[in-house]
Amino acid sequence: MKLQIAIDMVDAETALRMVKEIHDVIDIVEIGTPMIVREGMLAVRLIKANYPNVVVLADAKIMDGGYIESEDIFEAGADMVTVLAVADIATIQAVVNTARKHGKQAMADMICVSNVEKRARELDNIGLDYICIHTATDVQNTGKTPFDELAKIMKVLKNTKAAVAGGISIKTIPLIKKIGPEIVVAGGALTKAANLRAAVVEIEEAIKN
Repeated sequence: MKLQIAIDMVDAETALRMVKEIHDVIDIVEIGTPMIVREGMLAVRLIKANYPNVVVLADAKIMDGGYIESEDIFEAGADMVTVLAVADIATIQAVVNTARKHGKQAMADMICVSNVEKRARELDNIGLDYICIHTATDVQNTGKTPFDELAKIMKVLKNTKAAVAGGISIKTIPLIKKIGPEIVVAGGALTKAANLRAAVVEIEEAIKN
């Protein structure tokens, strides 16, 4: 499994300083939607300019304009981009096709999908690299977790790898390892830690050992 850090609630310069601490121990750096809303692709450009070997995911949550938006994102240097699984299949396919054009990767975010098994089957054959089960921040406050839905899509997917996001911490890693997704996305458990590098190393060791 790979560890993806979700960096959401800071500015691009702060994100760059954070990546400086962990660039050699993290698998994927996510530039989160709030940062993209505030600053566009600035953080992506800064990180790729300073750490070209770091895999950067732009969590754009594309809903329309699949080609136009993903083209701009990949040209900014992102290695991966997210498209909403609730988007029209034509939009998702456009993002996939653009990713292939650039030699990059596309991830469908299953946030707000009511029937994850059905949608996973529909999306499994269109060339996506990842399908991510994602419990939204606002929904996490109700006590919901992503693990039941993750287990469901793991039984369905044949061509696409799975990812999971939403309230992930060191305590949930043993359960996640039993289910077996390719990518584990952690946000606050890492970005709010007193020692960012130590927190990343701790989860990396937990998922890989």
